[in-house]
Amino acid sequence: MAQRRASRRRVETVASGVAELVPDPDRDTAFTLLLDGAPQSHVDLADPTYLQFEYIRRMAAAIDLVAAPGRPLRTLHLGGGALTLPRYLATTRPGSAQRVVEIDGPLVELVRRELPLPAQAGIRVRVGDAREAVEGMKDSGYDVIVLDVFAGARTPAHLASVEFARHLARVLAPDGWLIANVADGPPLKHARSQVATIRSVLPQACLVADAGVLRGRRFGNLVVLAGRTPPPVAELTRRAAGDWFPGRVETDLDRFAAGAIPVLDAVAVASPAPPAALFGNRK
Repeated sequence: MAQRRASRRRVETVASGVAELVPDPDRDTAFTLLLDGAPQSHVDLADPTYLQFEYIRRMAAAIDLVAAPGRPLRTLHLGGGALTLPRYLATTRPGSAQRVVEIDGPLVELVRRELPLPAQAGIRVRVGDAREAVEGMKDSGYDVIVLDVFAGARTPAHLASVEFARHLARVLAPDGWLIANVADGPPLKHARSQVATIRSVLPQACLVADAGVLRGRRFGNLVVLAGRTPPPVAELTRRAAGDWFPGRVETDLDRFAAGAIPVLDAVAVASPAPPAALFGNRK
């Protein structure tokens, strides 16, 4: 069995580094995508609703709650990886029109070849820079935008500014939602500035994360849900509390941001690098 699993492992050099597709030892049809050793995606080809990473489950919960169950959504995914959330959405909301923007063309080809998408999934993948793609899109074209872009283990600076956030708000429908993955650690300076930046254009927002991350005790992922109407806080709180790794919803973002101001292009920086040992015990 171990020998068969090893034969299914794939290692290739792509534009952003060394990509590895590692078979999941516990699920015969599942794989983890790593880039330069950092886990990027987990996909179960037989069950796209199985979500291994906790921050992905928090993003999926937000997608579940922003519209009636099963309703197709026009969705833009900035950052592709192994296309975990597009596959999830194609299963839970059939008929959704989905566009993915991923800068790494060789990675896209690896994923398409080794982890093929279901037929009629309605997922279109464009190779390109997320900001350049968004700047060329029409107004109000999407119900949901998922922002989950990392170069290595850091979000690029040009995707962390007010100018970019304005474009995201422009291409969202009036009742649309931005779901953004923000990675940070103590003292959460980057996360606070990103909350201030996003809320400058999409003021109705909340955060979902592990309590330790929200309190600035350790490095992790904070999911921002932001739009122009109040978010589904009660339902999101129940989902977060019932997760395998319970999370917390933060709604007092004035307090969380603690006086941080929106970040302009001229001073924007990439998200902080995670601690070197963070991925040492991940599958």
